[in-house]
Amino acid sequence: MTTEQEKEAAAERESPDAAGRPVSRAEAGSDRLVQVDYHKYDGSLHWNLRMRRLGEDEHGVWLGLPANSVMRKGHGPDVPLPEAHVILIPRDAWWTACFNAAPRTTEIYCDITTPPDWTSRETVSMIDLDLDVLRKRGSAEPLLVDEDEFAEHQVRYGYPADVITSAQDSAAWLMAAVAGGTGPFGGAHARWLAMVDGD
Repeated sequence: MTTEQEKEAAAERESPDAAGRPVSRAEAGSDRLVQVDYHKYDGSLHWNLRMRRLGEDEHGVWLGLPANSVMRKGHGPDVPLPEAHVILIPRDAWWTACFNAAPRTTEIYCDITTPPDWTSRETVSMIDLDLDVLRKRGSAEPLLVDEDEFAEHQVRYGYPADVITSAQDSAAWLMAAVAGGTGPFGGAHARWLAMVDGD
């Protein structure tokens, strides 16, 4: 390969994906579907859905769906999703973040989870650890919810001490980041949401 060809090949690469592989611009912007599975600590299937891979940035992998899509809880019936939304799957963090288009009243919804596990470019899964950080549309302050469920499941599922600490630390970080508009909560989602909002 000539020097010029090497430069052209390098120009076609973006940041590595979750498995460390380079991602081409064509792949990053493709409509390839990703199976997203949230499980509970006992392994049971929780919320799950298929989403379009939109691309990657410094915050992680962005997945999206247009309005009037569906998701499922376990193996139950389809649950309608009236508004478009995107989900950020960060690298090596104990959370995922959903950004909803208007008029949905919850603008940001973060699930505290174990670090997402990419078994392939088309499949990602994580364990939902109950705690959630959300921000209502028009509000400046986030809310921490489901602390009672988190306490109950620590006993029911026997969460190890390091899992409990990581979940609590992640929730505290998210509360500060969402409130301060830092990291991916400073508007980074807007360009990704624009890809699916209005489809």
